[in-house]
Amino acid sequence: MSLPSSNPHPPSIEVRDVHFNYGHACALKSLTFDIPDQQVTAFIGPSGCGKSTLLRCFNRMNDEIPGARVTRGSIHIGGVDIQQRSVDVVKLRREVGMVFQKSNPFPRSIFDNVAFGLQLHGTGNRNQITQAVEEALISAALWDEVKDRLHESALALSGGQQQRLCIARSLAVKPRVILMDEPCSALDPIATAKVEDLIRTVRHQFTIIIVTHSMQQAARVSDRTAFFYLGELIEFSDTLKLFSNPAHKLTGAYLRGTFG
Repeated sequence: MSLPSSNPHPPSIEVRDVHFNYGHACALKSLTFDIPDQQVTAFIGPSGCGKSTLLRCFNRMNDEIPGARVTRGSIHIGGVDIQQRSVDVVKLRREVGMVFQKSNPFPRSIFDNVAFGLQLHGTGNRNQITQAVEEALISAALWDEVKDRLHESALALSGGQQQRLCIARSLAVKPRVILMDEPCSALDPIATAKVEDLIRTVRHQFTIIIVTHSMQQAARVSDRTAFFYLGELIEFSDTLKLFSNPAHKLTGAYLRGTFG
């Protein structure tokens, strides 16, 4: 099921009749919707409903799973059908960065963690890299905490700092889209609040998609929310509207906590 969008922002991602399988098991069915540019979109729904599977379709992380594939439909990002064989997946993942549920800093210095993507993609000028690292750490609200420790190991940071460092690493290469797969699930409330503040700060610079099991978090940080159930898109609307006046009874039941 899909619903038309009245959002005035142009689409950043266009999903058209997407079906996705793990082997013979269908995980996503007939998905058609647009994700608006430079807004925060939240994916909510019970475990196993396809939220993270869809998220990983956007940067083709599912390619790494044997038997996992889009069996029908298309996904366009910036007008390009990213399922085409001619698409350079390395370049795609520069355009579509990802922040995982568990922070994954490299066993390197704080500076080298943020600079890694820039160096990987050929930004060789040291001054440019230094400036980009500083800008990314400022955007991630981490600069003041680490500016005198840039050459210390990133593994010495707290869990919340490590997650913001991973976000800074994504921001540094200036992607079109940032995917966040339950980025706060392993964090305490204080660290979660800092990550949410970060999302609000950069929301108009990037298209951000966040998968979250916290309906409160979706309500706090997102402009639009999509509710999924059993691999289908049940409802997609402005966040305030969806939470205050859901159009579908399944959405209302999930929000009330009567299932899922």
